[in-house]
Amino acid sequence: MGDAEKSDPQAVHFRAFVSYSHADAAIAQKLHRKIETYRLPHHLRDRATDDPDNGRMGRIFRDREDLPAAEDLSESVKQALAGSQVLVVICSPDAQASIWVAREIELFRALHPGRPVLAALVRGEPEEAFPTALRDGAEPLAADLRKEGDGWRLGFLKIVAGIAGVPLDALVQRDATRRIRRVMAVTGGALVALLAMIGMTIFALQSRNEAQHQQAEAEGLVEYMLTDLRSELKGVGRLDVMTKVNERAMDYYEEQGDLSGMPAESLERRARILHAMGEDDEKRKNFDLASAKFNEAHRVTEALLAREPNNPNRIFAHAQSENWLGLAAYWKKNYAESKSRYVRNKNLVDQLMTRRKIKPEWLRHAGYSYGNLCAENLASGAEAKLSLDYCATAYHHIIKLVELDPQDKQALSDLANRHAWLSDAYFANNMQELGEHHREMQVRIVEKAYHDDPKNTQVRDQWVRTQMVYAEFLLDHSRFEEAEKVAQSASKMIEQLIRHDPQNLRWKLSRSRIQKLNTN
Repeated sequence: MGDAEKSDPQAVHFRAFVSYSHADAAIAQKLHRKIETYRLPHHLRDRATDDPDNGRMGRIFRDREDLPAAEDLSESVKQALAGSQVLVVICSPDAQASIWVAREIELFRALHPGRPVLAALVRGEPEEAFPTALRDGAEPLAADLRKEGDGWRLGFLKIVAGIAGVPLDALVQRDATRRIRRVMAVTGGALVALLAMIGMTIFALQSRNEAQHQQAEAEGLVEYMLTDLRSELKGVGRLDVMTKVNERAMDYYEEQGDLSGMPAESLERRARILHAMGEDDEKRKNFDLASAKFNEAHRVTEALLAREPNNPNRIFAHAQSENWLGLAAYWKKNYAESKSRYVRNKNLVDQLMTRRKIKPEWLRHAGYSYGNLCAENLASGAEAKLSLDYCATAYHHIIKLVELDPQDKQALSDLANRHAWLSDAYFANNMQELGEHHREMQVRIVEKAYHDDPKNTQVRDQWVRTQMVYAEFLLDHSRFEEAEKVAQSASKMIEQLIRHDPQNLRWKLSRSRIQKLNTN
């Protein structure tokens, strides 16, 4: 039923009656609530109403029955219409089609020929929204609540002015004044808050700048540990010292607490430390420890790449993670897993190679990537031609790297390795002359590097492994005297290296392999 009291309908009076179609129930409810809570300006209250409710508009009736099965308006609706001072009609195409809206208009005009009828247009154009009963007789006062019309604010004030019988401009002026005051109040509060925030921001910036300065110094030190210092330590061949350095770098990240809030570059740098630590574990033949570190690094770089799939730095970092996991599987002779990892790595590398500007470290890694696929194919006995294609691609990447800087010692070392694998690939394809050529090229490059820097342990390590493989090559080609001489030189060098760093199990394995050569 409606909002009217049922105990004594004759005694009920309403300031206005809102007539509407049920399709417009939501806007009728909103209008009802807004009218009942609206307060008139002080200077208009005496003229507008004798209701002592502090300038409120008074009670508004909004019928909610409108049942299609009824034959006539309910008694409560009739009583409310009889007790209402103003009729407000919510106009829309649905209202025009409603027989109940039409009957409410007709009854109100019959009961109160001189009282105001207000049309509130909410949907459609007037000719399709105004009920026929509304257009018959006196022209109603209209308020257009549509966005393209008066809009809600002005349309609502027109309705209030019509109900209260006060000048519209007085309400509009008061509304504008209230809005200005509200804006001033909000602006004043915002200004106070802004001044407070500026003070807090200055303090925070000073603290942040200091913290950023300290973090930058720490990150710079970590970067030095990963690059220059690590290269120097490799040069002196001390795994124990490198381990301490890596552990100290990891301690820095442990001290940061929650890593989720760290910048991507810092998380990426941490992954590189894990790569380095895993590499050192491999030299000790601790493959399980190495795999654990590579997996942790992979988890981080994979998440960073998912966030920025087109960022070349993220692609490069994750390619390294895939490559290290491939190597870990290769060490364990799990060739299916290693090949899967190598292929993922290669796909990421190929993305980098399409960039307009290719960084030297990308070229180096591209050489490693295709080189590892070549080695895996050769070890697993896969198609020999495919192995040769992989090795040749790796070789050409490293050639480009050397061309960028002919004095790059690491690039020259990488080139020697590429010659070695190309040699194996050519032999696997029964291309003996090319195989011998690339083996000789490997030896020449490594011999020169050793001559230029004989105390560098990393160079000595490559030299002894090159001599070992070259001795095997000479034996295979029945060049026994040469093989014996090369094997003896390698044997002396490997003993020196082991005395220098007894923890390096890879050197001990090389010693066993060289000893077999000497017994042959």
